[in-house]
Amino acid sequence: MQKPLSRLLVISAVIGVFGLAGLGNVFAAKPGSGPTIPLGNDISWPQCNKPYPTGQAFGIVGLNNGLANNSNPCFTSELSWAQQSKGTTVQDKAAIYVNTANPGLAGTFWPDSNSYNGTAITNPYGTCHHDDTAACAYIYGYAKANDDATIRDVISPSSYTWWLDVETTNSWETNKVANAADLEGMVAYFKSINVKAVGLYSTGYQWGEIVGQTTATSNLNYLSSWLAGATSQKGAQANCSLPALTTGGKVTLTQYVANRLDYNYSCI
Repeated sequence: MQKPLSRLLVISAVIGVFGLAGLGNVFAAKPGSGPTIPLGNDISWPQCNKPYPTGQAFGIVGLNNGLANNSNPCFTSELSWAQQSKGTTVQDKAAIYVNTANPGLAGTFWPDSNSYNGTAITNPYGTCHHDDTAACAYIYGYAKANDDATIRDVISPSSYTWWLDVETTNSWETNKVANAADLEGMVAYFKSINVKAVGLYSTGYQWGEIVGQTTATSNLNYLSSWLAGATSQKGAQANCSLPALTTGGKVTLTQYVANRLDYNYSCI
């Protein structure tokens, strides 16, 4: 698998990725310069054994250690940090994001049937036979979401909003239909356990490279979008007016990087 970026913004490629967070005031304006705008932060494995940001309005924590099939060793501590957020926006005080990928047969795990952990899975793409198909990609996504909710120390997973981190730095097939199926499988699992909400994190460019246009029946449609790619708070605010990643969706969050810290602006 490709080595994941740590979500540091690569400006030349217009790619926003979750990144190296440090200490910082999450309010945009300096004292005396007018009203402040409450901002959130996102952190993950790069912040292990480092100080976390302070004063955040909301926090979003990465569950994985950069890949879809592993765990962030500091997740429990970081989730506790997020739960202490000020809660001064309509965003959840604490939310979770997970890495996504569709490695196909090159993955360390690849399904061979329409079941996982003894549970039969309704598959809109047909039957998986351990082949490089959308049917197996759907089961793979379902399985990774199942793992995220059940084996990575998330207490009460249904009480959170889960964001699917979709980036070109992870392993994806060239088959966009299969890639969409993978993400649809993840959404199907999370909805099966009645999570608070599911959303999509990416940039328009990366989404286009990985998934492209979704079908009319895709469960990716109407999901909220969290858009990366801005280099300033002003740019993040402007990105709220960009198209959502899928049909019927709405941009509810945007991200920018400043002083090696990931800031998130609430569009709603």
